[in-house]
Amino acid sequence: MRGKIIKGIAGFYYVHDGISKVYECKAKGVFRSRKIKPLVGDDVEFTVLDEKEQTGNITDILERKNELIRPAVANIDQAMIVFAVTDPEPNLNLLDRFLVTMEMQGVPAVICFNKMDLGTGERERELRQIYEAAGYSVYFTSANDKESVDMVRELLKGKTTALAGPSGVGKSSLTNQIQPEAAMETGAISEKIRRGRHTTRHSELFFVEPETFVMDTPGFSSIYVESLKPEELSGYFPEFEDFVPDCRFLGCVHVGERECGVKEAVKEGKLAVSRYENYRLIYEELKNKRRY
Repeated sequence: MRGKIIKGIAGFYYVHDGISKVYECKAKGVFRSRKIKPLVGDDVEFTVLDEKEQTGNITDILERKNELIRPAVANIDQAMIVFAVTDPEPNLNLLDRFLVTMEMQGVPAVICFNKMDLGTGERERELRQIYEAAGYSVYFTSANDKESVDMVRELLKGKTTALAGPSGVGKSSLTNQIQPEAAMETGAISEKIRRGRHTTRHSELFFVEPETFVMDTPGFSSIYVESLKPEELSGYFPEFEDFVPDCRFLGCVHVGERECGVKEAVKEGKLAVSRYENYRLIYEELKNKRRY
């Protein structure tokens, strides 16, 4: 049989068959000898040992489309980052860090500002302008608004999506509206998964409909980009690219240099001040870490 790993913990892997069942599986020792570790999101082949108990063995891991380091997951088609328009106010530094990590790993990201019913049109325009100018698709949603829920459902359809965002932004309300049946089923599956030994919070995929999975990303509030060299950072702010040719010096990092196309573009309002300031903060952080 074929399925997708939706959770892995303590040597057990929970494989969804793509319809309605989840099998508790062990991975065959051959993977250890090949130095391959199964990941959440892996498409696998497995054999059923006991249909009643829904147990099995993973016999093969199919070729991965991609593999993320943080969170450790495979075959992600897109990331959807969810913040509230207000209540709580969006932490744009955290949002920009997430976007950098996705750029580093080659995963397309879309931005969803939830609780639009609590915001103002002016705030929406400001957020849209900042991130659409940076090349990202921006959506405004409310769990109480059918049209926006349908829009998110279409964005997720046929994809495996990493859903990320701080607590209190309405992620659960939104996803429960997208597919109430999946939320109920997820609850039942979670109870099965939590039996006895399974208490630690890990990355987990939730089945929405055939070919459609959503991953809630734990530890989102502590995203770091420490593996990045400071001089590489600007390459992960895509909107900077058009202004780099105007920099006087080759290898300009857009921080201390006097004649810098990126800094000039910020002054002229062609680049968002918040994006540049967050770039500068992350750059200094990376620079200081390398020094020590």
